[in-house]
Parts: sequence; structure tokens; C-alpha cells
Amino acid sequence: MQTRGAVIRQAPGKFEVVDLELDDPGPGEIQVKMAASGLCHSDDHIATGDIPVGIYPFAGGHEGAGVVTAIGTGVRGFAEGDHVVFSFLPGCGRCRWCATGQQNLCDLGATLLIGSRWDNPEDFRLSLDGRPVGQMCGISTFCETTTVAVESAVKIPDDIPLDKACLLGCGVGTGWGSAVNSAEVRPGDTVIVMGIGGIGINSVQGARHAGATNIIAVDPVAFKREKAQELGATHSAETIEEATELAKEMTNGQGADSAIVTVGVTKPEHVAQAFTAIRKAGTVVVTGLGDITEVGLPIAISELTLFQKRLQGALFGASAPSFDILRQVQLYQDGVLKLDELITKTYSLDQIQQGYQDMHDGKNIRGVIRYD
Repeated sequence: MQTRGAVIRQAPGKFEVVDLELDDPGPGEIQVKMAASGLCHSDDHIATGDIPVGIYPFAGGHEGAGVVTAIGTGVRGFAEGDHVVFSFLPGCGRCRWCATGQQNLCDLGATLLIGSRWDNPEDFRLSLDGRPVGQMCGISTFCETTTVAVESAVKIPDDIPLDKACLLGCGVGTGWGSAVNSAEVRPGDTVIVMGIGGIGINSVQGARHAGATNIIAVDPVAFKREKAQELGATHSAETIEEATELAKEMTNGQGADSAIVTVGVTKPEHVAQAFTAIRKAGTVVVTGLGDITEVGLPIAISELTLFQKRLQGALFGASAPSFDILRQVQLYQDGVLKLDELITKTYSLDQIQQGYQDMHDGKNIRGVIRYD
């Protein structure tokens, strides 16, 4: 069938909405009519070339939700009409990582930036003018209809609004888990969240849920600092230097228990600044992405060793999507996890470039494409 989708033809480049050919679902696959897709910064990293991909054109989008419209052979647990949230990281349930509770590191993720089917790097579900088109994370939520492997889908209750649930596919779990799982925030902690966008705002929520006493939101944009305080931050700062002094004042000079780096374009100096802000035996969680070819952190090895500080990477907040997405649905139903408040503005697919411009201009916590 044909579908409209937003693709990058080269990097650096801009998203362009085109007509694509889409495969019917094969064995182990479902086809989904999209309801909504979040505008995550990671897709902008694809457009700028910070994150190179294996093939162009490349269809973007990795945070989305929709309704199942067709089922491939051998599919169990899904039916036409089911509501699903996509996990941008698939989970096979069988590899070492899935079997040890680290589903976010599933081996199926090896081809996410190639955009092909998991079992064949030469086999693509999308094409344009006879040329293969890669799917971002194997799902491409910037398409009106998409075909995906069942390992990338989580069925949710039908009464959850899909334009809110789409955020659970990346931003919410990544930010929330960065605090709860990766930073291991505990009651009474002092936490710095560095960068308040679609990820950082959920690190604030996660730190609040985990019982942190002091949550310092750092962002140069006043609107974002204000939004962070609405969703759980106790303090805000324009710079990391200001946040570091605040944390020391709160802890008798020791520093923050943890600092979570969720800067939109993360650079080595951001990690170093966070490292300086934490106490002895504290934790820096690095969640943000930038130029993935950049190497090196300007930190003192002696400080790492003698102060026993910890540097911790976080992919999807170290979550298990097939469980955590449903847990977050329940938290949303209970009024504990805020989703509606995360969405600053909605766009049509044809307005995708405006959505990303608004993100760069600091106008959005999270923009969402709605496929009405």
C-alpha cells in the first residue's frame, strides 16, 4: 500500500513529506495506522548528521502510538483494532539482555539505524521510487501507516488517549528511568537535571516519584524552568554553575547526590560540569546525545578514583519497555504521571519542520504530530 511519510534524503538535511510504498505485514509483523508521534530530538540528530544512518532516504520517527489494522502470519497477542505504543527499542525476550532484565539492550537493536528488518539488513519495509527506505528504529512513526515487528509494539488499554500515550515510546521512559533506574534516586536526595526538554522534564517527574527532596532543573530558557517546577522541580537555575552552588548549599557543601545530563546536544563539557556538581560517591547519568563520533571527557581521573564518583550511561532509562510502558500507563491513570502537561503544541505531518524549529527555538517541551 501507499503511505505518506517524512524522510531525510541526506544529512545534513530537512524532513520532506513524500508518498512511500509500504509492505503488507509479513510473518511476525503488524501494520498500524498512526494516531500520534512525538517530535523527539534524536530524529533531529539524524537530520543534522550527528547520528549517521545506514541508508538514505531514511524515514524518521520513533515515538508513536496507533491502531493495528492488519496482522501477519504467526502473530500472537495482537488483533486488528488493538491500540499499541511503539517501543523504539525492541525486545525479543530471549537474548542475554532480555533474559537478565535489560530489555533496553536487546540484541535486535543492532539494526536500528540501518532501518531494515531485524533478520536481514538488505530487506526493507519501505521504498520510494523503487529505492529502499530505512525505518527509524524499525518503526518510522513519521508515517501515516507503518509496518513493524511485534517485538516493537506494546498493547495498551483502549481508553488511553493515543496522542498522550505516544510519549511513552521514548521520552517518558527515557527521562523517568534515568532518574529512577540509572541514577537510583532515593528519598531525601538532591538531584540536578541538566536540560529540560522532552527527556529532562520526565527525569524531573522520575526524581519526584522516587522521593527526592531537592530537584534542581537547569535550563537557559525561562519557560522550561517554569514548566519543570510545575511538574515537580523544587528549584531551577539558568546555568549548571548556579545549580552546583544551590546543591552545595542544600547539602552542607557536599554536592548533589546525582546529576542527570539531558541536554539536547550533549557535549563532553556538559558531562564534566555535571561531574563537578556531584558529591563523593555521587552519580552522573548521561542520557543526552550529540555528535556520536566525539570522543573524550575533560574530567580528572583522580576525582573519579579518589572521590569514588560514578559515570552511568542510560539508554531508554535502563527500562524494560514491555513492562515499564504498561506501568507508566497505570501511573498516568492514577494521576501520578503527567502526560497531557508535557505536550506544548500539536502539528500535522506537513508541519514537521515547523515543529522542529519550535524545538530549537525553545518553545516546546514536547511537540506532537497528530494524524487526524
